Amino acid sequence: MRSMLVSQNSVCKFLFKGRLFLCFLLLATLTAFSKENPVGVKWEPYDQALKNAVVDKKMVFTYLSANWCTSCRGMDKNVFKDPFIVNILNTKFHPVKLDVNSEEEIVCDGRIKTVERCFFDIWKLNGVPSFVLIAPKGLTILTLTQSLQSSEMRFLLQQFLNKEKEWIQE
Repeated sequence: MRSMLVSQNSVCKFLFKGRLFLCFLLLATLTAFSKENPVGVKWEPYDQALKNAVVDKKMVFTYLSANWCTSCRGMDKNVFKDPFIVNILNTKFHPVKLDVNSEEEIVCDGRIKTVERCFFDIWKLNGVPSFVLIAPKGLTILTLTQSLQSSEMRFLLQQFLNKEKEWIQE
């Protein structure tokens, strides 16, 4: 009887270890998958966002960053992964992310210029991260240059939405 009990314990331990290993394997797979496909802001191409804004009367939220900007990387990693911020940007705005050093030509306040020239000449910005809020008609409502924490970005987006009717009147 004792030998049977020992044998059952050994089998139970073996099965437990096997299940534990499978649980860890499943968890590791899910974690790896979630890192490859993180939930985040669905950045739109700038030109497409302007076209969509005319149709659905949403404002365009433009985030200007640079690959050398450490504050921008911090915001990408934290602020633009915040579920509340992601939800608001993806549902209430047309979010756009532009590289400030880009030579891509875009329309800013009715003028065709490179992103870099819009940044300096039209939007009068001088640092990154920067944000430009654009009305559905394509004109700049406001600009801001400042690194923000999640709580500050939540507050800012709420303020934008509170002023939306005033800013986008026909």
